[in-house]
Amino acid sequence: MKFIQILATLATFVAAVASSPVIAQEGESVESQTAKQSALEMRAEQVVTLINGELAPESVFTDAFLTAVPPSQLATIFQQLTSQFGAALSVENLDPAEGIRASLDIQLERAMARGGIAIDAADDDRISELVFQTFDHVDDSPEKIESDLSSLNGKVSAWFGPLDGGAPAIALNEADQMPLGSTFKLYVLASLAREIAQGTRAWDDQVSLNTHSFPSGMMQDWPTGAPVTLHTLASLMISISDNTATDQLIAVLGRDTVLQTVIDSGHSAPTLNTPFLTTRELFLLKGGPTDRLNAYSAANIDTRAQILSSIEDVKVSGDQIQTSFANGPSALDVEWFANASDLANLFRFMRETGDPAAFDIMAINPSMPAATRTRWAYAGYKGGSEPGVLNLTWFLTDQEGRDHAVVLSWSNGEAHLDQTALELIAQRILTHSQ
Repeated sequence: MKFIQILATLATFVAAVASSPVIAQEGESVESQTAKQSALEMRAEQVVTLINGELAPESVFTDAFLTAVPPSQLATIFQQLTSQFGAALSVENLDPAEGIRASLDIQLERAMARGGIAIDAADDDRISELVFQTFDHVDDSPEKIESDLSSLNGKVSAWFGPLDGGAPAIALNEADQMPLGSTFKLYVLASLAREIAQGTRAWDDQVSLNTHSFPSGMMQDWPTGAPVTLHTLASLMISISDNTATDQLIAVLGRDTVLQTVIDSGHSAPTLNTPFLTTRELFLLKGGPTDRLNAYSAANIDTRAQILSSIEDVKVSGDQIQTSFANGPSALDVEWFANASDLANLFRFMRETGDPAAFDIMAINPSMPAATRTRWAYAGYKGGSEPGVLNLTWFLTDQEGRDHAVVLSWSNGEAHLDQTALELIAQRILTHSQ
């Protein structure tokens, strides 16, 4: 299991082979081009057929593309597209129409898919790159979005609205406490931002790395004692969801300090996060003996604290941890929790108490296509996942200066989740529900 931030943009998929020789051959003639239709036009029209599942990917894409995105994965992606947006109808725009690379718009029944395409003239003009970055919906509405969210298999909670008390555009099970995955790291950031605003700490304060967790991230491979600033720790924690950076910050701030932020920000059920877990503790609980995990799940707060103290020095390999999460969801009640209102309250709390640089850190990876990002004056993001858990959370400011939040949570203790399905719905909210 990895607590990962969703580092990709909300593009449905990107499969580009940057090292392909086609990039150096833009001036070459296209052998298969006819007087009526270029090779690029032919391949673009085949994308319509591909999306509808009527053409085998092996006959259209380069081997390098299919190595990056196997045919089975492509079939799943295309099925997701047609399920949400309807069948592909036509190529609406291909610019330029000749050459080897162009912007590409595909009209689907309920959306316009916008992206780009490239072909490899040295490989029978096969498609070497295909990217869909945005989907402009036709006749979409908050009611349709809520309906599509409700149809997801499992428990779903969603909220989108202004933070100044205005009515939300979307509110679905918004009071339900949901597991967060790595989105809990926002509470760590808020704790640090408050202490910096109070003058207790500074972003350039340097600490020695003395705690290590497991991926996601990179700092798990850094040497013990490595000097690192609080700003670096916070940036890695949020932008690439670095678990070691997170645990180091919790060690610096103190577990109780972070829990106090949970309480002070207006969390409606803070005992669900007591004691406040580190990522390493959660890995060791879920990757350790089943009887210990079950005991922790059933224990009161004091007993949980005792169990955590007993695993501080446990040595477990990364391979053991990875294997323990390979079989699907595990003990989703052992997690970090918040509902949509709690996270909206956290953003208000950060505005009131936190140093503004925290918002710059949240914006390092806004997790949305560039075209969508331009619709907002500010976009900050943190997401989280483990098998059976997915959360996508944005803090946004519109062009008039009004703050908003988007919170999407999905859990299912019996099955893996279709991350792309939730990302597609999120994009509809980010693009069309202002």
